[in-house]
Amino acid sequence: MRIAVIDGQGGGVGAALVERLKNKGHTIIALGTNALATSAMLRAGAGEGATGENAICHCAAQCDVITGPIGIVAANALLGEVTPGMAAAVASSPAPKILVPSQKCSIQIAGMRKLPLSGYVDEAVALIDAI
Repeated sequence: MRIAVIDGQGGGVGAALVERLKNKGHTIIALGTNALATSAMLRAGAGEGATGENAICHCAAQCDVITGPIGIVAANALLGEVTPGMAAAVASSPAPKILVPSQKCSIQIAGMRKLPLSGYVDEAVALIDAI
């Protein structure tokens, strides 16, 4: 399965996802909104990586699953790093999207229980495993 892990800023959420997914036999593609995020995910064990709007728009349509912080589907999220084009490409991709909640994205989901980031990442990995 080809899994696109998308992140921005320092790539911490993406790196945590890659770390937990890398030994499960999947092809992991690190897609960063910036080079720092891409680099963090590659260091965590992603097999390949690319940076920027075109890479995210191109790869979002070609992967089996997309994962990352919830802000990757919201224009101008992650302190403005997610462009409207990136958000549209991710949201319109036919791939299932397994998103990690984040307080930094100003998006709250009713009924969501509060967990530490590692708990959300564990739940995301379990959902990906179920696909």
